Amino acid sequence: MTRDLFGDALEGGAAFSVGPHLKAWSPESWPVHDDWRPTLEAFWRSSEGQSLAAFVKARLAAGAIVYPEHPLWALLLTPLASVRVVILGQDPYHGPYQAQGLSFSVAPGVKVPPSLRNIFKELQRDVGLQPPQSGSLEAWAKRGVLLLNTCLTVEQGQPASHAKRGWESLTDALLAQVARTSPACVYMLWGAHAQAKAPMIEMQTRQVASAAVGGAQASVRDALVLLANHPSPLSALRPPQPFVGCGHFSKAAAWLAQHRQPMSWAL
Repeated sequence: MTRDLFGDALEGGAAFSVGPHLKAWSPESWPVHDDWRPTLEAFWRSSEGQSLAAFVKARLAAGAIVYPEHPLWALLLTPLASVRVVILGQDPYHGPYQAQGLSFSVAPGVKVPPSLRNIFKELQRDVGLQPPQSGSLEAWAKRGVLLLNTCLTVEQGQPASHAKRGWESLTDALLAQVARTSPACVYMLWGAHAQAKAPMIEMQTRQVASAAVGGAQASVRDALVLLANHPSPLSALRPPQPFVGCGHFSKAAAWLAQHRQPMSWAL
């Protein structure tokens, strides 16, 4: 047993200390759960992985402040085998001490950002939970909610500054791995950016289901894909799929209960 980033016991990986920003490009020192390693190792060997590494190294060498310190923290807190919900964001928060490596989550003690406030508002409206004092969603991550961004690093004050540099290929591969292996998983896709992943998720699930028809060794995967606007104040109340009022939390809990996977959204 080792310790997680805040001192709790976890299996696998070395102890890691959360800091304000990325000090060096060092994927081998970022602890993740072992069942994610094959996907990660294949990516780091690829031309896209090598290009991404060169880009981030160059930005760090130029003095850029890059967040978060552990870009793959979601893959430590949420093993592949435990994933039953995916909440997909775009890129990390770009302010000091905000980004944790978990989509929409901020470190304890950090002011809750507007999008996360709307998530808490919908959580209260939908399932009656009072907004928590902290903006940390670590408790969800440890219950099997994969809080993944499509781009996993960002520079201070520059949203999307590391987009389209290679992270998207890795996170697509991670999503595909979840779709291929999770017996039952809910995908909460908020906003056009996240919703663009729906066809890939559905294709991977169908492929596994088709394989199950022809082979006794295969097993059927089931997925619930929920779509809504992004929780940002700019879009949370807009038609045709307002985020506030979407009911995703209760729908996910009811669907998972049918699959014998009870889910609590308490924080």
